Amino acid sequence: MQFWTSLLLLAATAEAHYHFPRLIVKGQSDAADWVNVRQTKNYQSNAGVTDVNSGDMRCYQMRTASGFATVTAGEELGFVAASAVTHFGPVQFYMARVPDGADVTTWDPAGNVWFKAGSITAVPPMGSGESTWPAYNKKSVSFTIPSNVPSGKYLVRVESIALHQAQSVGGAQIYLSCAQIEVTGGGSGTPGPLVAFPGAYEATDPGLRWSYYPIPTSYTAPGPAVWIG
Repeated sequence: MQFWTSLLLLAATAEAHYHFPRLIVKGQSDAADWVNVRQTKNYQSNAGVTDVNSGDMRCYQMRTASGFATVTAGEELGFVAASAVTHFGPVQFYMARVPDGADVTTWDPAGNVWFKAGSITAVPPMGSGESTWPAYNKKSVSFTIPSNVPSGKYLVRVESIALHQAQSVGGAQIYLSCAQIEVTGGGSGTPGPLVAFPGAYEATDPGLRWSYYPIPTSYTAPGPAVWIG
């Protein structure tokens, strides 16, 4: 009975979706939505991406942003979650360096240009609550820009992989945004491995599945390892 009650509660909260419209730099949030973050197609519907082979996996964007934030390498960068990360699952951060001479406000990050710069993933013991998923129900999420990342313009991609309906292939819902930033004070590292969106994930990846019964004994988020410089 408890199992079926849990499923009914999950179904009732299935519409509690979200998006990431603002950056947090030096503890201060952008003054308005979509200033430094590319406006996503779900800015009104809050719907997630479910097809990992869709071009929406790149930035899910409807339009680019007009500005960019300046962040120092080694500094924390955050994203506001509107209204909160209301589904359990990992939150991951990817970065893609804008080529020299390209405009950060118009550049299309196609191909193998993304490296994973941060991940907020499961903490044992496994379950579907906040004790397992540190980002669950948070109003903002953040990571530290690697201190050895080269200076320059970047897109930063945040993704929250919601696993509440991921009992079968294609059930994961991915909520993502791309921010436009300039990194200063960087180093001489060579970030990698580089992956593409779409392309980095397969629908059958174990990290895009979740079982309420039996409860998994471990969890590994999809994609490459975090580059730590």
